[in-house]
Amino acid sequence: MQDRGSPLVHTPVEGHHFRQVCSRFACGITIATVLDANGNSHGMTASSFTSVSLVPPMVLICVDSRSKILEHFRQSAHFGINILSQNDRSLSEKFAGRMYDRFEGVEWFAGKSGVPLLPGVLATIECARVNVVPAGDHEILLGEVLHAHCQDGEPLIHYGSQYRFLGQTSTLDSRSATAGNE
Repeated sequence: MQDRGSPLVHTPVEGHHFRQVCSRFACGITIATVLDANGNSHGMTASSFTSVSLVPPMVLICVDSRSKILEHFRQSAHFGINILSQNDRSLSEKFAGRMYDRFEGVEWFAGKSGVPLLPGVLATIECARVNVVPAGDHEILLGEVLHAHCQDGEPLIHYGSQYRFLGQTSTLDSRSATAGNE
């Protein structure tokens, strides 16, 4: 039993350990997309995505504060979320890479708001940027959902720092799906 008179001692959790603990949370994989001021498309793999509100419909993604793409998200009025299917692993890997033009050779179309969307993914979401909130070494990008589309299929999952499918008992390999958070 805790002595209420004693102050709690907080020791920070080591980054490596925290990453290992968080890898025990299974999550889907998305590609967040945006246009820059010149109309060029940019995107990044993100597993840090969640719904926030139903009324109004809102979502969030987290973007590394050191990433080059963050400035485009800060300046653009709109951004897109592409929820990947189990067949989209190569897209996840490409958009998680360190190369600058991740859209090179990738088919995409402009959504109703103009944001780049990827054909054949499980779902697409177009958002109006509502706020960008600093949070440690990342920034939280909040968006109000303007348009959304989904289709049947199975999601690409990230668990234990590896790609997985629903119902899968073994892993695909040890490559991380969140490397693209730059």
